[in-house]
Amino acid sequence: MRLRACLLTGALALSACAPVEREIPIEQRIARADPAVSVTAKGETEPVGTNNADAADDPAIWRNAADPAASLIVGTDKKAGLYVYGLDGTKRHFVDAGRVNNVDLRDGVTINGARGILVVASDRNDLARSRLALFRLDPATATLTPLGTLPGGGGEAYGVCLGKGAAGLSAFIVLKDGTINEVLIDASGATPTGRTIRTMKLGSQSEGCVVDDRTGKLYVAEEDVGLWRFDPGSTSPVMIGAADGRKIVMDAEGVALAPVGDAGGYVVVSSQGDNAYALYRLPDETYAGRFRVVDGATIGGSEETDGIELMLGDFGPDYPAGLFIAQDGHNGAKAQNFKLVSWADIVAALGLK
Repeated sequence: MRLRACLLTGALALSACAPVEREIPIEQRIARADPAVSVTAKGETEPVGTNNADAADDPAIWRNAADPAASLIVGTDKKAGLYVYGLDGTKRHFVDAGRVNNVDLRDGVTINGARGILVVASDRNDLARSRLALFRLDPATATLTPLGTLPGGGGEAYGVCLGKGAAGLSAFIVLKDGTINEVLIDASGATPTGRTIRTMKLGSQSEGCVVDDRTGKLYVAEEDVGLWRFDPGSTSPVMIGAADGRKIVMDAEGVALAPVGDAGGYVVVSSQGDNAYALYRLPDETYAGRFRVVDGATIGGSEETDGIELMLGDFGPDYPAGLFIAQDGHNGAKAQNFKLVSWADIVAALGLK
């Protein structure tokens, strides 16, 4: 009865209900949630190096338009550093960056006077002072070169996402307490610089985020509450989807975007509490369905997913329309890893247009 009463009070009261929600067995959480279609992974990465721990967390994708099979994945081991994987899931490189939690990247950024691929991770090595750790990704060698760090504000770094606006490239660093700082980055000189140009606030622990460059809208997951939107220049959040135990089962974790046309597509959020993913249709941000990544013949499914990433486009015959990647919190007897899913399979399973 207490859980039912909490759910009826609305999204802002959900954080107070978190202990009760999490005490419900996973089978019951799945049973009471809205239905989710099933898809299977076409690939997976090798496990991260930290065993017997909640270690893998968040992926980012670089697409090689000239040779999709040569595309790369950057993934965090939040206890140790960053991995670069090939599309076949093999480890290509590791950089010891310590406790980096989330990661994002952008191609075509001016770095030290030349255009390249900028990788930005949320650095939580100092729990009292968040930082942004910057790297250059060399697609030819699949290696990361550290460029230094920038201050992200007081508090523990959790999420990060990049967005391109009129002022330039911004990193949105999400702190554990729900503070979100927009840091304008300039990596063109010998040493990267950054300055905070906007600060936003959600009421409790938050992490996953994504920016829609077409509209400048920022989407952020507040774990026990749901998915929010911040409009360009605004500090006032707008609720998109509540963690109501049906469409999103707390925790709301990773957030990803499938942009279609000028304003269409989907926002995807990890419904960690029932091992599912919820979609919201753009531009009206209405609920569009849910899916799960379940065990296949040779590759397992994904459970208790933290970070997700999604990129549309041709990634070869297994991923002809796009690639969805989910962190897998239970990778059998192995350390955690990332599962690779064809976006075409998700579209077909949900009957999306």
